[in-house]
Amino acid sequence: MFEFIRTHQRLMQIFLMLLIVPSFALVGISGYKSFGDDANTIAKVGNQSITQQELESAQRQQLERYRQMMGAQFDPKMFDTPQAKQGILDNLIAERAVSAEVAHSHLTISDAVLQREIRQIPGLLMADGKFDFERYKMLLAAQGLTPEMYDARLRQDMAMQQVSGAIQGSAFAPRAVAKHLSDIRDQEREVQELVLPAAEYLPQVKVTDAMIKAFYDKNSKFFIVPEQAKIEYVVFDSAAVANQVSVSDADVAAYYAQNQKRFTSDEVRRVSHILIAVKKDASAADKAAAKAKAEALLAQVRKAPGDFAKIAKAQSQDPASAELGGDLDVIEKGALPKPVEDAAYKLKKGEISDLVASDFGFHILTVTALTPSSVKSLDDVKGVIAADLKKQISAKKYSELAELFTNTVYEQADSLKPVADKLKLKIESVANLARTPSPALASAPYNNAKFLKAIFADETLKNKRNTEAIEVAPNTLIAGRLLEFKPASKRPLAEVESTIRQRVAQEEALKLADGAGRSKMAAFKASGAATGFGASKLVSRGNALGLNAVALAEVMKADVSRLPAYVGVDLPGQGFALYRIAKVQQPAQPDVARRTAEQEQIGNVVAQQELFGYVEVLKSKEKVKIIKPVAAVADASSDAADVK
Repeated sequence: MFEFIRTHQRLMQIFLMLLIVPSFALVGISGYKSFGDDANTIAKVGNQSITQQELESAQRQQLERYRQMMGAQFDPKMFDTPQAKQGILDNLIAERAVSAEVAHSHLTISDAVLQREIRQIPGLLMADGKFDFERYKMLLAAQGLTPEMYDARLRQDMAMQQVSGAIQGSAFAPRAVAKHLSDIRDQEREVQELVLPAAEYLPQVKVTDAMIKAFYDKNSKFFIVPEQAKIEYVVFDSAAVANQVSVSDADVAAYYAQNQKRFTSDEVRRVSHILIAVKKDASAADKAAAKAKAEALLAQVRKAPGDFAKIAKAQSQDPASAELGGDLDVIEKGALPKPVEDAAYKLKKGEISDLVASDFGFHILTVTALTPSSVKSLDDVKGVIAADLKKQISAKKYSELAELFTNTVYEQADSLKPVADKLKLKIESVANLARTPSPALASAPYNNAKFLKAIFADETLKNKRNTEAIEVAPNTLIAGRLLEFKPASKRPLAEVESTIRQRVAQEEALKLADGAGRSKMAAFKASGAATGFGASKLVSRGNALGLNAVALAEVMKADVSRLPAYVGVDLPGQGFALYRIAKVQQPAQPDVARRTAEQEQIGNVVAQQELFGYVEVLKSKEKVKIIKPVAAVADASSDAADVK
C-alpha cells in the first residue's frame, strides 16, 4: 500500500494479519457435519471435524484458482509448503468457528435472498428472462451436486458473510492516524548525491590465483550442473474422456423431447389498467357510483384507445401504476387478482376489456405488448444439448477411466504404450528436466513437484519403469517413465575461471569504494560541507526523481533532527553513494483525493484486523484442537505415495 510500511513494525503486523485472516472464498464451503474422530481427522473445532481429505481438497481448489488467476506465472511449488498448507488449515478452522457462531446466533438467509443470488449466476437466464432450472441442475450434476446440496452450501456461505461483514463494517480508521501516515508518505527531503562507482577502483584491484581458487571452493554450489532427465509421459484429463464420448442425434432428440419445457418460451403479456377503487365494505350506493364512473371512463377509452395511458394517468386510482400511464409491466400467473388475470389473458393486443370487478374495485384493462409462446427448434438447440450431454456423460465416465489409467500404468510398468493405446492418449517427451519445478514451465503438466519426485525416485532411475498415476490438477492425471539420466556434475575451474576473476575483481572494487565513501562521509559530517555533491533534488516516498530504491529508503528514514544530515549507502553492484539532506518539508498542496483513498485503505486494513481478532475469539470459544500438525499430515501423504 505505502512504501514506508516496510519500515514501520506496527503496520507490518497489520499487513501480516491481512495475509492470514480467514478468506471464506479461498477454500469454499465444505460439509459441516462431524462424523467422529478417526485416523483421517486432523483438527477439531467444537464438535466439528476437519479431515485430511478436506485439507487436500481445499489445497487442490486453491491451486486451481491460482492457476487460473496467474496463468503462465503460476508456480505450484509456492503452495506446496508446510506454511501454505498451514494457511489452508487455518482457513478451514476459521470457517468452522464462524459456522458454529452462525448456528449459535440462529442466523438465516431467506429463500427470496437465496434465489436472487442464484439467479445472478451467469448463463442461467433465458432470452425471456426466466431462470433455466434444467441447465442449472445439469451444471450442478457435473460437479456431483444437487440443487438442494448447493442451496444449503450457498445459504451457509451467505450467513457466514453476514457475520464477517458486520464485524468489518464496524471498524474505522481514526483521521489523525490516517493523516499522520499520509504526512509521512508526502514528506519531502531536499538531497544532493555523490556517487563513488566501483568501476573507478577496478585498476587498484589485483586478483590472484589463490583468490580465484578460494572463491571457487567457497561457492561451489554456483558451478553445479544439476541432474537432468529425458522422459516420456502421458496425460489423462477431462479432455481425454470427452474425446471418447460421443452423443448421437438420437440421444439429442430424446433429450429434446423429454425437456420441451426448457426450450419453450412462455407467452409474454404486458398489461395496463385503470382502477376505480371501491372498498370491500363500501355501501351499495358507493359501489354503484364507482361503477358508473368506471363505465364512463370505459366509454371514453373505447372512443379513443390511443389515449389509454393519458386517461389512466389522470383518472386511475391505483397510485403505483397511474403515474406510469396504468402500466403493470409484464404479468405472470398468480401475480394479479384472479378476475383481473383471467380477463387479461383473454385480450388481444390493443383490445379494451369490459369492466372487471375485484376486491380492489373496477378495472379497465388493455394489453400493450404480446409475445406469443414459442418453442426453439431442435436444430436451434442441438449444439447446446450435445455439449451438455457430453459434459454430463464425461463427468460420470471420468472416475471409471481414471481407474483404468491408474491400473494400466502400474500393471504394465515397462511401457506407456499399453495405456496410450487403451485410452487413445498421445505419448509426449521432454528433455533437460530438472528435479524441481521451473517457473518458466508453470502450465506444463509434468512441471509438478509430486510428479518430478516420482520421476527422480531411486526406483524409477534404476529400473526405468512407469511412475504411478499422479494427480497434478483437478481431473488431471499424469504418468511418466525415464528415457535418459545425467547425474549432477561440477563445472571444472578452468571452464569458469574468467567469470570468477571478473566477479572477484568487482567485489574487491566495491569494498574499496565502500571504504573511501565511509571516510568521506565522516569528513562531511564533521564539516557540514557540500563539496562534490550534485544538484539538489526534492524527493519523497512517492517521487524518487531517479534515486536508487535502496538509497531512497535510507534517505527517507535518516535522522534529520540536525541538518544537514548525511547518509551513506552501498548500491548493490554499483558502488557507494553519499547523500546530503539539507531540508525537510511538507508539500504546499497535498493531494486530497489520494489522501481520502489512503484513509479508506487504512480503514480496510483495520477492518481485516478486527475480523482476525473476532475469529480468534470464536476459535478460542470453540476450543480448537489440532490433532495432527500440518507437517505430520504432509509426511503421512508422502509415505502413502511411496508405498503406492
